[in-house]
Parts: sequence; structure tokens; C-alpha cells
Amino acid sequence: MDKFNINRRRFLHTASATLAYSALGATGLDLIHPAQPYKVALIGTGWYGKSDLFRLIQVADVDVVALCEVDKNLLKEAAQLTSQRQKSGKTPRTYTDYRKMLAENELDIVIIGTPDHWHALQCIDALKAGAHVYVQKPISVDVMEGEAMVAAARKYNKVVQVGTQRKSTPHLIDAKKKIVDAGLLGKISHVEMCCYYHMRANGNPPLEAVPDFFDYEMWAGPAPLRPYDGLPHRRWWRTMMEYGNGIMGDMCVHMLDTVRWMLDLGWPKRISSQGGIYVQKDGKSNIADTQSAVFEYDELNCVWQHRSWGTPADKDYPWSFKIYGEKGTLSGSTMRYDFVPHGDGKAIHQDVLYEKEQYPEDLTEKDIELNAAPATRLHMLDFLQAIEKNSRPVADIEEGHISTASCILANMSMELGRPLVYDPVKRKVVKDREATKLLERAYRQPWKHPDPDKV
Repeated sequence: MDKFNINRRRFLHTASATLAYSALGATGLDLIHPAQPYKVALIGTGWYGKSDLFRLIQVADVDVVALCEVDKNLLKEAAQLTSQRQKSGKTPRTYTDYRKMLAENELDIVIIGTPDHWHALQCIDALKAGAHVYVQKPISVDVMEGEAMVAAARKYNKVVQVGTQRKSTPHLIDAKKKIVDAGLLGKISHVEMCCYYHMRANGNPPLEAVPDFFDYEMWAGPAPLRPYDGLPHRRWWRTMMEYGNGIMGDMCVHMLDTVRWMLDLGWPKRISSQGGIYVQKDGKSNIADTQSAVFEYDELNCVWQHRSWGTPADKDYPWSFKIYGEKGTLSGSTMRYDFVPHGDGKAIHQDVLYEKEQYPEDLTEKDIELNAAPATRLHMLDFLQAIEKNSRPVADIEEGHISTASCILANMSMELGRPLVYDPVKRKVVKDREATKLLERAYRQPWKHPDPDKV
């Protein structure tokens, strides 16, 4: 029996959105009439966790039954907001330990919005508990975590959608169809990707006592426990390699994943990277403020560059990709795309789709990324369709793993000072024992690193 009801308001309002909707094969979703809504839980009720949950509520008749968060203040706020958002008006049960939440609730869907170092364990445990999973990117902090997540998804036959929602961004779907797939670029042999946002938090906050409403021990979990210098929410944890993979893991993963999707690329043949902390040396941050990387494919190099200082190379595309073909160039970002032909031909431009009239509640939501909201809604619909059809979603966990692991390998290349070739079958870096050992980070006791062969 079909279990959910899709709200199609936004897809019936604009030609562009209808194109995007049909491009993902989602045209049959409006025919679904539920016996009962899916039971949903969220782990990590901070900024993007709530944003993902609220986008799901907007497009499907779901029952949010549980929330988990180690910050009791965030948890209380999220429970109140969720009760106001969902149709039933019910307040979800609240937890500070996700394992207790999984044990006490029968869940159909778990959304994971925690920091990167928690994604693997929470995703695998949710799959074992019988839930389908929507997990934020990057999926992992080391390569073996990602391998274990893919293995678990396949073993338990569950859908895992990764929050790389550029694949569900209407104007980028349009660009793929009208420019790339239509052959307007001709032979493609070079891609440039970049991020020039000044997004690297680099302060020197003093050490302080951990507040009683925050379980810092559980927040750190399997990762190192840094001396406490304030709530790590939003930007601060991302500036520490202990909990993520820097701007490479945060921002390159989106653009590399988009390019791979547009050009139908798998694992890179070889990855090399150089960089470090060249300019912003004063604060505690230990992520690179300057980094370049090359992801090599047959007769194609995909080049990444980020700087968290200075000016962007192209002010219109500060976080973007540029696909260079013999017949023209396609530039794309979260905000727009431009095709410029080489020689004769017509330039093509399209801006991001907003849905302020269809979803007026977006305008009053704290910290919402208005440009990303339509893409996330479409991403959720694709996720639900995959569950209904027992098929792979557009951002399947394996694709998320390739994009994430490629960025992790770039960081490893920068650290080791040499190119790396990863063999995903043998799960080794070819002819490099030192690099192979770095594919799995050490976990803090008593947490156990997942084994891809024993999930």
C-alpha cells in the first residue's frame, strides 16, 4: 500500500520546475494516496538538520515522531517548531542519545544533520534499525566509513539519499539537459571548480566550562575531544580537521558531485593536491585556507581551487564549476548558469528558481537558504520516490561516497605530498601502504570504527 501523499504545489507553477520534476521521473508521485504517513526522526536539530526536515514536511504528509540532539536548548526549540510545522501539530519525542531513539521508535525515515564525524555510525545504526536514511554531505570523515555506509545500505536493502542537492536544482537539471546532454559543449577535456567564500572561522576563543545543557562528550563521540572553547555549532566545528575535511570536504564535494553527475563520471583515475595554511595563520583553525586539487579522468582533468581570503576569480561565480568543451563553456552555480558558445551560436542564461509565493513560510524561517529550498524539496521527492519504488535515488549513497572519498583523498594527497590512486575493489591506495593506513581514522574509545565487511 502506498504510504505517503506528495504535495505538488510548487511543481505545477512554473515551466522550469515542471521540467525539473519530469527530468527526475517523478511525474507519478501525485497519484500516491497514503494509508498512513511515514514515521520520521531527525538526528541533529541544528541549522541544516531542521532545514532538511522542514523541506520534507512541505512536500509529504509525514509524522515526525522523534528528534535527537545533544544541545537541550536546540532540542527544545526544534520540538516546538516541528509541532508548528507538521500537519498533526504533535510534538515529537526528544532524545539526547540517538541509540535510545532508534531502540524506542519504529521509524521509516531518519534524517541525519549532525557534524560530519557522526554521519557514518548514525547512518549505519539507522539502517540496521530498519529505516531509510537521508544523510548530509560529506557522508564521512574517512574513506572506510564511506565504504561501510555503502555496504550497509546494500545489505539492509534501504534507500540512502545524500544531501548533494545540486542534482535536484532545477536550473542545473535544465543545464544538464539543454547544454551537456544536447552536445552543445562538444568534446569536454577540462573542468574548473572553485570556492572563494571567506568561510574559514579562525578565532581564538578562550577555554571555558561546558554548559549543563550541552553534552560535549556525546557531541564529540568517536572524534577527538578538543578542549572546550564554546559551542561548536554552525561554523566553528567545520574549521577543525578533527570533525570534518575542511573546505575541500565541505564545498568541493558539492561541485565535484555535480560535475560527475553532469558528465557521467565515476572514480577518478588519480588524485593530487597541494595547499595549506598560507595566509590566515593567527587563529585556532587547522583547515587549509588555500588548496588546489586535480581529479584525473581519461583525457579530462577536473581542477579544484579554494581560497578563504582575497577576491574570487569570477565575481559572478565565486562557488561554482566551469565545464570547458571544444564548442563552448558552461558555468554553473547554486544561483545561475551560463553557456557561452565558441564561435557561432547563442548564449544561454538561466537563474535560480525561487518559490516564495508557493511557500510563503520560507520567508519567515530563520537562516533558510532560499535559493536551496526548491532543490531540497525536489531532492526529498526523489528520495520518497526511490523508497516507494525500491530504486536508487539521484544522490545514492554510492555516488555520495565517490564524491566524498575523492575529496578525502585529495586532502591525503596534500598531506603526503604525492598523487594517490584508490582501488575501490581492494579498498587500498595502489602501491602506497602509508596512504592506505590513512583510509581509516582512529576512533576515540569506546566507539568502534565500522567495518565494511561486518556491518
